[in-house]
This record gives sequence, structure tokens and C-alpha cells, in this order.
Amino acid sequence: MRRVVIVTLDGLRRDMISEQTTPSLVAFAREAERFEEYRTVFPSCTRVVSASLATGCYPARHSLQGNSVALMEAGRLVLRDAGDPEFLQHKRRVTGQSLAMPTLAERLKEVGGAVVFSNVSPGAAYAHDPDGHGHVYHRAGSFGPGRVPVAPTDRLDVTLDVDGDRRMTERFIDEVLHRRKPALGVLWLGEPDHIQHEAPLGSPEHLAVLAAADAHARLVMAAVAGLREAGEDVLLVIGSDHGHQSVTGIVDIDAELVAAGLKKDASSDEVAAVSNGTSALIYVHPDMAALIPSIRAFLVASEWAGAVFGPHDLDRVGQKPEGGLAFAVSMRASDEPNAFGVRGTSLAAKPAMGKPDRLGCGQHGGLGAYEQAPFLMISGSGFAPGAARPGSARVIDIAPTVLSHLGLPGSEMDGDALQRPNLVKTDGEER
Repeated sequence: MRRVVIVTLDGLRRDMISEQTTPSLVAFAREAERFEEYRTVFPSCTRVVSASLATGCYPARHSLQGNSVALMEAGRLVLRDAGDPEFLQHKRRVTGQSLAMPTLAERLKEVGGAVVFSNVSPGAAYAHDPDGHGHVYHRAGSFGPGRVPVAPTDRLDVTLDVDGDRRMTERFIDEVLHRRKPALGVLWLGEPDHIQHEAPLGSPEHLAVLAAADAHARLVMAAVAGLREAGEDVLLVIGSDHGHQSVTGIVDIDAELVAAGLKKDASSDEVAAVSNGTSALIYVHPDMAALIPSIRAFLVASEWAGAVFGPHDLDRVGQKPEGGLAFAVSMRASDEPNAFGVRGTSLAAKPAMGKPDRLGCGQHGGLGAYEQAPFLMISGSGFAPGAARPGSARVIDIAPTVLSHLGLPGSEMDGDALQRPNLVKTDGEER
């Protein structure tokens, strides 16, 4: 029986993996193949990454542009938080689709199905299966096929912390791995991302939670080892969705646009700078398209902007000028260390909707070296134990890799299957 298990330690950058901090992941690397230049998407945010992992496509194809976005509604640009439990359902009503590409849950609904357990934001959890083809369990609400809520006794009642991750992991192992046995099981831990937004990177609080996340991954490793001993062909994928940088300053881009005379006032919706942590998406209403050259010149000249992509080169970061999206900005970053010696700092775009600033703590979303350096290790057929594969691998390669292990086509995806053809098992043998 072929199955795939994906475990995501949200926000864990690969240079934080060591014998001292994550001994279980270090041990797993000796039996898995690790990808030394694994990269995420832009913005490097969990909701976007979840959609990219689930579809095997960049945002330009699956249509979820950011963790926060602007939607064109009744002729106006309206700021929306993609983490809201109802966002993807609202997006479907407004645009005609929740995501523009099929998810793994949809592709597998007739061939073993998918079960997702997630302890991050509701929007990120539901991006794995917004249209209800499989099962998604989240503390904000759990759904089965057709997005029918599960029975009250079946809900995932956990907290967003180490204890909640532990309870979710134990239930995932018992219920998904041992009893339900879907073709795909996804366990998405809320830590260490949650603590990294609340405490400085490398602080005692951060390292304690990192150790706990490593222990949760170890529980899944042990369970999968047992399944393999029982004769099951399980592909185990363990990784993260993005890294983190330390925030050294907050920039109110909307206020900067107002000061430059490119936006009428803070409440104007004709031009909107939507924060995505250490990046921002700049939307321009079609009626104001004449402003685009001036906005580009302003952004390129701004000392807080590290990289600017406009209507003609958004494809360089996997985006496209659709729905008013005109620019993507990665905030200025550096290799400087924080107070605990953890390298990598960034400016962050001031968040809207009352969200807190992350000054001094971790944040992500941009193209900084460390937020773009998650980790990926894969154990199973087609992967060389203990090997370190050079060259690029991307989060969009996960979905075709899953389908390849299950013997299914990965058509219409931006990513590629990662299996080494000469190591793939056929009829129980490697060739």
C-alpha cells in the first residue's frame, strides 16, 4: 500500500537545524535525502505556501496572491485577510473560484483521499482543500467532503502552542496513520512559527519551543517506521514552509504613498499597499493606471525597498498583474545578527486591520536569504538515504512528488517530481 505523509514545522529555517536544537531532524537526515537549496514562494507566507504546496503551482496560477490581499469587489479594491476562516469562500463568491488550480485533495478524492491536520491560521489550513474534496481539521472548524462540518466529537479542539501541537500530533498518528490510512496525510504544526512571531529568534523561549517541535516530528518518524515494518510503502516528507528574519523597523507604505502624493489619503482604496510581513503587494485600481510609472519610480527610489517587481516582471516572483495587483515589494534585508547572534534582519511593512507589529521578533514574506531558506527532507522510494542533493528544489515540487509516489499524473503543475528515477520502487524492488 502506497501512502504519503507530509509533516511541516511552520517557519523553521534550515540553519536552525543542529544536534543541539533539533536532534530528531538531524537523525532523520541520515535516513532521508535533504535538499540544500530548497526555496519557497513569494510572498513567503504560510497561506500562499499552503496553496502552492497543495496545487504544485505559483500564485500566478492558483490565484492566492498573499497572506493579505485586495479583491476587486463592486468596482472597488477591498483589503482582505486571507487567514480569515471564511476568506476562501468569500473569494469564490467574488471571483468565481477559491483557488484557480486543483488541489491534491481534489486529485486524490477517488484514490485514497487526503486528510489534513493543521494548527496554523484557518485560511492556511483551508487552502489545502477549500472546496471540500477531503477532510481538513482545524481549531476554527473541521470539515469533511462537501465542506460538511464534522461531528462535534470529531472536532480538532487544540490551542495554538506546543501543547496544542502535541495533542494534534498524537491524534494524527493514531487516527490518520494507523486507522484511516488515506493516500495523503498532512500534519502542519503551528510551531515554531508561532513563538518566532512572539519572541526574538535564538532566545531561550524560541529554542525551547523548537525542541518541542522537533520532538513532535520524532513521534511521526517513529510511527512511519512502524508502518514500513508492517509492509507499507510510505513516502515521508518533512520540511518547513519558509524561514524567518528579525524585524528591525516598520514602514507604513500607505503613509509613504500619501506623502509622495500618490495616494489621496490613508483611507483611499484607489491605491493600496497590502502588508505581507517583510513584503508588500501594491494594488492600483484600473482607473488610476496612469499612476503606475510614478509609483514604480517612487518604490525603486525608496531606501526601505529591497526589490521591486512591476506589471511587466511580476512573473519573476511567480505573480501576475491581475485583480489590480501592480507591484510586489520585498523589504530591505541584511545579513546582520540579532541580539542572540541569529543572522538575517528585515524591515517589515506595517500591517493593517489592527495586527501587531513584530519589531525585534521574527517575520517573513519577502526574499531575504533566511526567510527564503526553509528545509526539506524526504525518505522513501526514489530518495537516497543520507544524501544531500544540490541544486534548486521548490515548494511547488511537493505536489508532483506526492502524485509520482502514488503512481498518478501531475499534469498542469509548475513543479516537478523530485524522485530519482533509478531509485524508484516497482513491484517492491528498486531499479
